[in-house]
Amino acid sequence: MKNFTLLTIALLLTGHLRSQNPIVSPGVYIADPSAHVWKDGKMYIYGSRDEKPSYFCSWRHDVLSSSDLKTWTITENAFASKGKGDQVPYTDAALYAPDCQYKDGLYYLYYCLASGKYTEGVATSTSPLGPFMNGKNLYVKRINEIDPCVFIDDDGQAYYIWGQFNAKIAKLKPNMTEIDTTTIVKNVVTEKKHFFHEGGYMVKRNGIYYFVYAHMGRVGRPTCIGYSTSKSPMGPFTYGGVIIDNDRCDPGNWNNHGSIVEFKGQWYVFYHRSTHGCFTMRKTCLEPIYFNADGSIREAEMTTQGASGPLDPLVKMDAERACLLWGNVRVQAFAVDNEELSGIKNDDKAVFKYFDFTEGADSLTVMIAPGMNPGRIDFGLDAAWGPSIGSMNVQGDGDGKTYIPLTCKIRNIKGVHSLWLRFEGKGDDLFKVDWFQFHRN
Repeated sequence: MKNFTLLTIALLLTGHLRSQNPIVSPGVYIADPSAHVWKDGKMYIYGSRDEKPSYFCSWRHDVLSSSDLKTWTITENAFASKGKGDQVPYTDAALYAPDCQYKDGLYYLYYCLASGKYTEGVATSTSPLGPFMNGKNLYVKRINEIDPCVFIDDDGQAYYIWGQFNAKIAKLKPNMTEIDTTTIVKNVVTEKKHFFHEGGYMVKRNGIYYFVYAHMGRVGRPTCIGYSTSKSPMGPFTYGGVIIDNDRCDPGNWNNHGSIVEFKGQWYVFYHRSTHGCFTMRKTCLEPIYFNADGSIREAEMTTQGASGPLDPLVKMDAERACLLWGNVRVQAFAVDNEELSGIKNDDKAVFKYFDFTEGADSLTVMIAPGMNPGRIDFGLDAAWGPSIGSMNVQGDGDGKTYIPLTCKIRNIKGVHSLWLRFEGKGDDLFKVDWFQFHRN
């Protein structure tokens, strides 16, 4: 029986629903999102599951699904390579990023393994939520690598894409479980010409094939989702640019991996952000994207609001939804189902985008766990140097675990703004932040 857990990601005290980033709840870490809209009109996301800061991914896949991008359901243990539900009899290697496709009544989960000779495989299910059964290897001599994706063109031909540093593509046979090795094309996109690192995904729009991938062109790490375009699924591809960059989502961030898909007339980019000050513990996020008349994609920014419009400041905001972190501060779990901003040092900053202050606000409450050393939070608008709307002092001599609410008056503001929490203090043991909420009298 499938195991369903409702992620009440946007269910607030007011009873209203809204979409926010990340779209997974505290304590859940799903990365490498490959998004698809299937015949039932729902959005489905297939990705890796992080479980520890010390290594990428795990031995199972869960599936996220939504009918409105506001509330999400997680289907646990849709596929596993070890332990309960193991469907990969030939190895116990961990599972890296997957993809999924549908044909003739079956859903095909294309998985890849962290090690071993047979790193890529496929399993099937009659449901988009799994369970996916009977894992079978897709071994291709000398070019076995990671991060598979499968694209089905308008004529029904399926293409298998994989690789790291340079992408390979080949046609799949009609059974969807074998690669036609006579059609393999190497170097479809490369690190040198297209900034390709890994994590491919392909989609077609208005006759243009978009090859989306982890992009290596900034900060010496694959923090971007980039793309290249072609008139043929097998290339040649012309470099297009960056769709989104997750640099500064966490001080330990290393990579990005995602997809683009249209949902109810709007296109979105799905990507992940790191937490816990490490490479891993990544969380799926999404942003709306827009195309220019020539088919190029405008670069999106990371936000807290995600698929929704600007957020209501009078509703409690969890601190782990910061979309940018500057300095040492990071998102860290302090309970199975709760996360906080921790590791705060002097001159660190946390950013939340965007709030709609049309109705105004005149005070602000922050749930804080004081540490040994006193500190201060200054609340600014729109930029690191933006105008201050208020501040609060945080007393020291705390244990860093006991939370108390602190409230301060703020300057009445109007309009749509980003909020910058600017931290000050001496020493390493300052305070932690769980949530904050504006008020209007």
